[in-house]
Amino acid sequence: MADSKSTSPADLADCFFHNLHTQVRPGDHLVVALSGGVDSVVLLHLLTQFSKSMRLNIAAVHVEHGISAHSGQWSDFCQTLCDSLSVPLSIHRLTIRKRPQESLEAVAREARYQIFKTIRADYVVLAQHQDDQVETLLLQLLRGAGVKGLSAMPAIRSLKSDKAARLLRPLLNIPRSGILNYARLHGLSWVTDESNLDTSYDRNFLRHRILPFLEQRYPAYRKTLSRSVRHLGEAAHLLDDLAKIDAEAALIAGKLSLPVLQKLEPARARNLLRYLLAQYMVRLPGSAKLEEILRQLNSVQSDNHFRFIVDTLEIRCHRGEWVEFIPADSLPGPMTPVVWQGEPRLVIESMKGVLEFTQRHNQGIDLAKLNQQTVTIRSRSGGERFQPDCKRPRRSLKKILQEAGLAPWEREALPLLFCGDQPVWVAGIGIDCNFQVSAGSAGLVVTWHTNLASQFSTC
Repeated sequence: MADSKSTSPADLADCFFHNLHTQVRPGDHLVVALSGGVDSVVLLHLLTQFSKSMRLNIAAVHVEHGISAHSGQWSDFCQTLCDSLSVPLSIHRLTIRKRPQESLEAVAREARYQIFKTIRADYVVLAQHQDDQVETLLLQLLRGAGVKGLSAMPAIRSLKSDKAARLLRPLLNIPRSGILNYARLHGLSWVTDESNLDTSYDRNFLRHRILPFLEQRYPAYRKTLSRSVRHLGEAAHLLDDLAKIDAEAALIAGKLSLPVLQKLEPARARNLLRYLLAQYMVRLPGSAKLEEILRQLNSVQSDNHFRFIVDTLEIRCHRGEWVEFIPADSLPGPMTPVVWQGEPRLVIESMKGVLEFTQRHNQGIDLAKLNQQTVTIRSRSGGERFQPDCKRPRRSLKKILQEAGLAPWEREALPLLFCGDQPVWVAGIGIDCNFQVSAGSAGLVVTWHTNLASQFSTC
């Protein structure tokens, strides 16, 4: 592309169409993230220009953060604009509050991306451009980011959910000046966020105080630094390839072998951890925190129950053998005992699972014995004794679960069925000897379905 100051609207349109055509296919559903600012207004205008020839289904989404006193006016502007273009618009109104040690800008961005994850489309299209890319690179450099962080924003990436749209940035190699030229030529209107002039924000400080001086000495800095971003992106891709090789040797059934991790040289171990954490789309830890995670993992003993929190993910270690990455929202909460009154199905929300009850002849729990006292479903409280094998003595349930290889957090996710005070059935383990159905009797088969662990099954 030519120098940023000579980018014509025609050049911009051609470049945009090329970028779009490399990713988007006829019939795709695209949702524009519309703030009302000049960048997103130009993006929407460009997409509507090409939507007919490319047979695209265009819609827009606007997030009203409620930070500015003018946010309601911006929502109205976006609605009027979309109405004039016959583009469907969804508006999400939020209340954003600053969290300790986090900028308001970061909290607002996270809130937007949470909404993007819920959108059902082929792409959510963002208006970030070449100047944004350069600013992101410099901010990451000042934060001491690694190669992945310095590769800044990719032109396309997936969100956490498999069903969610992918993010598409077709303006990344187009400078802000070109976008402004296009907007003026086509007589477009847009809103201006007054916070964009506030140099107390790091990005605005770079934009208004530092980069103008840099441009005086290095007029082509945007293209040069964008080229560096591409090089860093290639390096990050190669590091991911190396991590995939290490993961093939270290991962078994989604669990990371701690002995294999400990044998890797530190740089490769850090690279593997970053790669695995990135698969969960969490905010990656800084260098110091990553070093601390590795230090603790390298000193884990067989009886040490390791637990480390990274953003919304828990890293757990069991028996000094396996490391697991568990989304915090998938872990069970405290369970209030539930009385079973003959329902064929019980949803246990706190344990994120469903119990199903099926009557069968000669199978399962002896119904006649079960009906003698109140039947409740609850979690372990400690001290329970259980005898799933009639040829072995009654033993501590905790010991039985340990022998089954269940980690402590998996044990807490198990529902138990009690008849009075006697444990009758334990998910994934079996039925107590005293309650197993005898030949010729009616039985009850209990099945536990959960997303947390596939090994919990019918008993």
